Amino acid sequence: MTTLVRADGPDKVTGSGRYTADITLTGMLHAAFRYADHPHARITRLDTTAAKAMPGVFAVLTQDDVPDARYGPFIQDRYLFANDVVRYEADVVAAVAALTPEIARDAAAAIEVDYEPLPIVHDLEAAFAPDSPLVHPDWEHYGADDYLVRDGNDASFSSIVKGDVEAGMAEADEIVTSRYVADPSHGAPIEPRAVVAQWEGDHVTIWTSTQVPYDARAGVCETLQLPTNRVRIIVPHLGGGFGGKCGFHYEAHVAALARAAKRPVKLTFTRMEEFLAPDRRREGMVIEIESGVKRDGTIVARRATLLLDNGAYSADATFFPQTAAMHVAGPYAIPNVSIDAHLLYTNHQPSGSIRAPTAPQACWAAESHTDEIAARLGIDPVELRRINGVDTGKVGPSGQTYDEIGLQQCLDIAPGLVGYGDDLPDDEAIGVAVGWWPSFPAASGAIVKIDDDGYGQIITGAQECGTGAVMTLRQLVADELGMDPERFRLVYQDTSVAPYDMGATGSQTLFNNGRAALAAAGQIAQQLRELAADRLEAAPADIVLADGSAHVAGTPDRAVSIDELAGIAAGGELLIGHGSGPKPTFPELRGSTCLGDNGMAAWVAPQFSCHAARVRLDRDTGVVRVLHVGAAHDSGTILNMQGALGQVEGGVMMGVGQALTEGTQYDDEGRQRNAGLLEYKLQTCADAPTITTEFVQIPTPNAGPKGAKGLAEAPNVATAAAISNAIAKLVGGPVRQLPMTAERVWETMHDHVASGSASTSTEVAP
Repeated sequence: MTTLVRADGPDKVTGSGRYTADITLTGMLHAAFRYADHPHARITRLDTTAAKAMPGVFAVLTQDDVPDARYGPFIQDRYLFANDVVRYEADVVAAVAALTPEIARDAAAAIEVDYEPLPIVHDLEAAFAPDSPLVHPDWEHYGADDYLVRDGNDASFSSIVKGDVEAGMAEADEIVTSRYVADPSHGAPIEPRAVVAQWEGDHVTIWTSTQVPYDARAGVCETLQLPTNRVRIIVPHLGGGFGGKCGFHYEAHVAALARAAKRPVKLTFTRMEEFLAPDRRREGMVIEIESGVKRDGTIVARRATLLLDNGAYSADATFFPQTAAMHVAGPYAIPNVSIDAHLLYTNHQPSGSIRAPTAPQACWAAESHTDEIAARLGIDPVELRRINGVDTGKVGPSGQTYDEIGLQQCLDIAPGLVGYGDDLPDDEAIGVAVGWWPSFPAASGAIVKIDDDGYGQIITGAQECGTGAVMTLRQLVADELGMDPERFRLVYQDTSVAPYDMGATGSQTLFNNGRAALAAAGQIAQQLRELAADRLEAAPADIVLADGSAHVAGTPDRAVSIDELAGIAAGGELLIGHGSGPKPTFPELRGSTCLGDNGMAAWVAPQFSCHAARVRLDRDTGVVRVLHVGAAHDSGTILNMQGALGQVEGGVMMGVGQALTEGTQYDDEGRQRNAGLLEYKLQTCADAPTITTEFVQIPTPNAGPKGAKGLAEAPNVATAAAISNAIAKLVGGPVRQLPMTAERVWETMHDHVASGSASTSTEVAP
């Protein structure tokens, strides 16, 4: 395996790299927010007099001090500051800029707010009831995308219907019904977010820890009513995101403070704020699934209802119902499907894109249900998945016919990586689950240039959040030009320098920006061939670029160095290429109806996986330890093996946390009870199992560069489900609430003991 040296590696390991919180500007002030501290209430009095009078305070802002602009990417359902009503505990009521963080926090606390309590919408099923109080009584007057189906607290409804589910159920030999509940959870990046804003005349530069610089710019422009050329977003190094730093958050608040105070202003979140405030946390769910099956294992019908916790505002979650429905359907060739999914407003923190949004919870429920089917029929769980799994030429649950895919190969590989079928101790078991995830075509641009000394730059709007996707661009460009990747420097994460990219979201960076960088490099390659052809008296088509030189095909001794060609180009046409690459087209769906369709039912270059987890259970305490995870992935062509393995390992570890310990707890009034790392249990290196990964590499047309698919989110999908199925073998049935904490495992085990259905580990030979 070729070792790829990350361009950002030396900065990070030596400590010389700067993050947003490291930035200090002359005269800089510090920001603090006054939060609602009430999940749902009407503001009856808001008095900032005392805060403004405090020494060291330069600005205090409320909604009265900024444009009256309601915003949101798909539903415009919120303001920068709470406007009359607060809808979750960390709604921002006011903001302060002061000389020190301490003064800013004291001033924020001095702001006087009186409230009239409003009914709290806390329970998902209660929020769905026709007589529920409304989180947004005026929802019909909000601007919203045309495809959205909305009603009451239902901010976005989607359904997938294919075939005749009633007829399918009627022909089934068995009907299996399951109910699962998933708690919300967090991305919990190691770096709490930070924002610094500085005005120069009528334009503002904002340094921010965002995964999506162009989205952040769009949000500032929308809420402060500025043209895009007056807002510059720069992202220094990013200390992780996992989706939690997608979208537009607090950049406009800080920019407005800086404009009012006439000084630069910095906002740095505490760890508790990082848990409570941002509109990006993993959504809670209630999932009910019913499947009709034949005795030979064929799933002939599936019906399901999903309730998703939207929280107080919609953020980017409006596509979640359709995505969740696809994951409950699963990568199975089920002929009759009817799935309804509802995204419901509550007085919780808003949900949003956390790594593979909706997928780990929905896959956990669906794949636990699949093992329940296997147990009912007495069929090996892996064989049941082989029988029903999609394959090349088969039609999936939404009516998509698949080109060459590798799900069946993944099923062949992953169980064997952890010893599936071997004899195990009584306190150990192996569970298996399959998952899938789409790739996301999007516009993206890149510029490549080579200077007169033969060294180059790749200028891209793509954002690096730790996955290594942007780092891989050097290898792609260098391979195209026959050069050493170390000769290229990356210039990225600056909206005033680079062309557009949608950011580090949806596993799309290499998928889309890789095509753009290759297109730009291809233009330079053609320039180099023409220069070399003239020098070597050959046709451009006969010139080969390799090992830092251009030579005539078949005669490598007739060569000229790229350094020399770059020097020649400097006297005439400069070596500059630009490109975006054609966007892949969406596949056709046949025989299905998708209400509230937002494009998530037809998947471009879908990724497939099978995870197998070997776990050990302490029957006295309910504590589960994951010992070994085998992961097989079809992610198309792997361009950076080192980075790809890191993504799978990181996704698996995140999945272990979601499976066993990570869940947000709310009290009866809708306040988070565990907004801190002492109470919210992340996995650490000490908890890490052995992770063995193999890739099924199928070069995929209509996909990313060289047949690549996305990768970063897919490894997070199936892990919790595989762990769940292993636990179920040890305790006699599935644990029906996520995370499957020691208490929940212990209770499930003893419930099955009481009913006489507890079992020890038994493995059916594959």
